[in-house]
Amino acid sequence: MINSITSFGYIDPSVMTYAIQAGAGIVIALGAFLGLHFRKAKKKVSKKLNIDENKNKEVESDDIEIDDKKSEKKSEKKSEKKSEKKAKK
Repeated sequence: MINSITSFGYIDPSVMTYAIQAGAGIVIALGAFLGLHFRKAKKKVSKKLNIDENKNKEVESDDIEIDDKKSEKKSEKKSEKKSEKKAKK
C-alpha cells in the first residue's frame, strides 16, 4: 500500500461498445486467417497423399440448348400485343 495510486476514472459506454467491436473484429480476422491457412495445408497434404476430392463426383456439361420453336412463339406473341396496342390508339 505504500506505492499504490488511487485513480478515479470513468469509462464511457461508447468506449465499451468500441472495445466490443474491436474484439469481434479480431476474432473474425483470426478465423479468416486460420481458415485460409487450413485450406492451403489441406490442399498440400491431399496433393502429397494423392487424394482427389472430385474422384467420384459427376460433372455436368456447360452446354446450353435453346428451343427455337419456343422463342419463335414468344416473339410472335409480343408482336401481336404490340399491333393490338397500336390498333387501340
